[in-house]
Amino acid sequence: MQLPRFDPEAFGRWSESIARYMGTAKFIVYMTVVIAAWFAWNTLAPEDLRFDPYTFTFLTLILSLQASYAAPLILLAQNRQADRDRLAMEEDRRRAAMQKADTEFLAREIAALRIALGDVATRDFLRSELSRLADELDEAALRREKRRME
Repeated sequence: MQLPRFDPEAFGRWSESIARYMGTAKFIVYMTVVIAAWFAWNTLAPEDLRFDPYTFTFLTLILSLQASYAAPLILLAQNRQADRDRLAMEEDRRRAAMQKADTEFLAREIAALRIALGDVATRDFLRSELSRLADELDEAALRREKRRME
């Protein structure tokens, strides 16, 4: 006998949707309403209409069945989320490594530019040198003038 085949991805999505729904306040409210109605019916209704007497054995069986299916579905959803988180973390690490390499490259380029600019005369440096040379020429002209006058 061969078991029916199913798409694991579709089953995983279905289990995640159930797990998500079971983790909502809406589910808890609906479950509380159903259980309260169950209690009310089986305690307040006439005895011949009660289907689950006081110890609520049938309700316990249904809740156990729900829990036995809910737990594996929730675990499956958590495993799928952990796989997605692992892939996202690997992608984040890869991007961080690329950004680090780019940053280190840019830092080396900036350092090389600073070294290269250290050998280039700036406008302020040229002005100060020209001003100094002009002062020296003025002093030399004054000294020559004084010598001629003597």
